[in-house]
Amino acid sequence: MIDWDDAFDNSGHVAGSDRLPARWADAAAAFRADAESAGRAEIDLAYGPGERNRVDLFHPPGEPAGLVVFVHGGYWHKLDKSFWSQLAAGPLAAGWAFAIPSYTLAPNARIAEITGEIRTAIEFLAERVAGPLRLAGHSAGGHLVSRMACDDVGLAPGVRTRVEKIVSISGVHDLRPLTLTRMNEILRLDETEAAAESPALKRPVDGVDIAVWVGAAERPEFLRQTRLLAERWQRPGVSDHYEPGKHHFSVVEGLADSTSPLVAELLREREARR
Repeated sequence: MIDWDDAFDNSGHVAGSDRLPARWADAAAAFRADAESAGRAEIDLAYGPGERNRVDLFHPPGEPAGLVVFVHGGYWHKLDKSFWSQLAAGPLAAGWAFAIPSYTLAPNARIAEITGEIRTAIEFLAERVAGPLRLAGHSAGGHLVSRMACDDVGLAPGVRTRVEKIVSISGVHDLRPLTLTRMNEILRLDETEAAAESPALKRPVDGVDIAVWVGAAERPEFLRQTRLLAERWQRPGVSDHYEPGKHHFSVVEGLADSTSPLVAELLREREARR
């Protein structure tokens, strides 16, 4: 028998993980303060009617090369955009704008509803920043950006054609095992919704490159989830990556470093991938 609670328990297998949220929040607050003082941040823009339908948008010096939208994790029921501002540093240094939306958390929203909110946030942001779009998400956020590549999500056509690349970082791509966890008391997934919201069970749209990224030191279930999506969606432009020495929480920190392999993959020119 598989202990699915243990399989998805990242915090219980990373020493000192209980101290990480405070560290992230401090770093994010300092980054936002610097960006606001430089006149390069728009904080708490409303993209929808919900209390948590807010997004922070950071601008590079000069005209942006495009926009990166980052969707945070927390198993769809924890955290918000205020923990992650510092991750904008890598793309900003490369000349890209960077946005981080919050979204309604479970149990106040079902996962299908959260998917819809992220679609709305991306469409809102696409109106504010011109150029190509790159989507990245971590953990539950990896699931949510992967959903944007599915042919049933329905991004507005003018936005959909601008999405060049999606990077799912430690994403959950098959939600069905979550129905067997204690966490499901909050998520309220049934078998129908779990299947309907699983990218690995969907068809991807054409014309979007997909990178599935995970720390090589992560829980076996996250390695499996990464491999599963890469295998189900295999085609030119789809790739999986296992970053040595990184666990579930350290792997996403590469976004803050413009020289990291993660940022290089996220911003890689499409021609170089063919």
